[in-house]
Amino acid sequence: MRRINLIFLLAFSCAFSFAQETNSSEKLLALNSLKTNTKEMMSQYNLKGLSVAVFENYKIIWTNQWGIKAADSEEKIDKNTVYSTASISKPITAIVCAILEEKGLINLEDPIENYLKRWKLPKSNFTKDINVTWNQLLSHTAGTSQGGFEDYYEGDSIPTIVQSLQGKLLPRTKKPIEFLFKPGTNWEYSGGGYVIIQCALEDHFKKPLAQIVKENLLDPLQLQNSTMIQPNEKGFLTNIAKVHNSKSEIIKTGIPITPQVAPSGLWSTPTDLALIAIEMQKALLGKDNKVISNAVAKKVTDIVTMNGPRGWSYGWQRSIGLGNLEWFSHDGSNTGTGGDLLASMKKGNGIAILANGDKPNRLPVMSYVENQIINKLGWNKAIDEKYTQQIPPILKQKIIGYYTEILYGYDRLGPSKIFEENGTLYLISSYLKDITSSEKSKMYYFGNNTFKVDNYPNLIQFNLNKKNELEGITISRPNYTSKKLELSLNQIRTPQTELIEIFSENNFETAVIQFKKLKLKHIDYNFEEDLNNLGYHFYNKKQLDLSVQIFTLNCSEYPKSANTYDSLGEIYEAIGKLDLAKQNYQKSLDLNPKNENARQMISKINARLNIK
Repeated sequence: MRRINLIFLLAFSCAFSFAQETNSSEKLLALNSLKTNTKEMMSQYNLKGLSVAVFENYKIIWTNQWGIKAADSEEKIDKNTVYSTASISKPITAIVCAILEEKGLINLEDPIENYLKRWKLPKSNFTKDINVTWNQLLSHTAGTSQGGFEDYYEGDSIPTIVQSLQGKLLPRTKKPIEFLFKPGTNWEYSGGGYVIIQCALEDHFKKPLAQIVKENLLDPLQLQNSTMIQPNEKGFLTNIAKVHNSKSEIIKTGIPITPQVAPSGLWSTPTDLALIAIEMQKALLGKDNKVISNAVAKKVTDIVTMNGPRGWSYGWQRSIGLGNLEWFSHDGSNTGTGGDLLASMKKGNGIAILANGDKPNRLPVMSYVENQIINKLGWNKAIDEKYTQQIPPILKQKIIGYYTEILYGYDRLGPSKIFEENGTLYLISSYLKDITSSEKSKMYYFGNNTFKVDNYPNLIQFNLNKKNELEGITISRPNYTSKKLELSLNQIRTPQTELIEIFSENNFETAVIQFKKLKLKHIDYNFEEDLNNLGYHFYNKKQLDLSVQIFTLNCSEYPKSANTYDSLGEIYEAIGKLDLAKQNYQKSLDLNPKNENARQMISKINARLNIK
């Protein structure tokens, strides 16, 4: 009997091993099928180079590279080619800070002021009765400004980090860092906040941040293709992908220099980023982690606030819900380069992807690759409809319509829209569309006015009063009962969303009549900027006639604004109506003689029309 059992166990083991190998082979075949389509998409969007690493069950299972390092070279990207990762630097900085705290070398609850030597925090009424801590800066809840920075290149005047904090030599910001609200009360993405962290670390440890990160994370993980050393410093890596603009031209030298190292100075490969993420995942599991402890991993992924993008930790974004999974993630986006690092909170799955092109070139390709990987590997987790309920008709009636960007708070990307199709409610979000490549997302009703949206991790509760009037929404995360975001009606439905709804749901003549009524309803509200943005919105959607009509309406509504005529001139120029473009640029210049853009555009149009 014992012999028979042994034979059975051996046979079962062999069968199980064969099944695993077959499953792995099928997955590799599925992933390899991406190679051709991705190459075609890169050609379609004129993207020069792309690299990806896929990890599953706590190990890298597939890597691939496409394209070339630079437009002026045929040298192909390989698995060791490094990219500027931009803001993916931030969670790496946060991990190192948490490691240093665990070693007893800093305390992230301390006032950061205690560690600063070269520079001091600016005085502010927002901070006169409260200390600004490391944790607040790491989670973007300190209230600091300076959201991001432009890159520099060889030959540019490059600021020190103190000059950066002082607002010197900053083409984009041009202002010293300041506090925008009381620390801990809101959320504002702040690269400048991470520069404060960089300054504190370097002052306290008396060494460059690149060395601190190398000693505490990169070297212990044996990562050979990652560094925060910059191109103008000794020891920079040589196998690099150069950055390209939207025309796929190399930007200046192609090798950006980033003095603001903590927020955006990391150079790396998808493989190295994947290894960092896997170490984090193993630490969360509490098994086989060697460098990052369970306590550190939990600390830097725990949701701190639901403000802003509706889920943020100490360094990591926690509001991505691809495949209806919980992720810790961060994207990176500098001019001409960027990527994503996505890692599941459980099961050790994820994607690291980097590209050397600008947003219009890389984002569609990256989104396609990410979603294809998730689908081909079967990571999607279907929402359990067993607990869904029929939506009450009055609730459905009250919530259909346009909103500010309620899912992520990125209002600059356009509104959200809830609509009914074949008896089912769907939500449209520009940001969700960008990351899922899906035009609409299904809404699932679970009772108590509460919905789950496909590929979104939070719950949305619509708050109706006793008269069944919508008063606002509550956004919350399952398993984080104390983390909620309350948004009032005037935060989710504004004059701008009403304007967008009017022109989106009616013909132009009817929309103008309703717009006149809207102006009377909001008599003190200035619609000039909203109309301008709406005109560009429809232009980008290829609705050219409507776009021109809205810009023309804006000129008639605000005839003393130089900007309205400048924008109408721009649209006429874009669609090839040069005489009309010139007329409107000239009108703008008459209203504002300092409008150099209008003056330059008139000269360009004259040249195209052969007018001296």
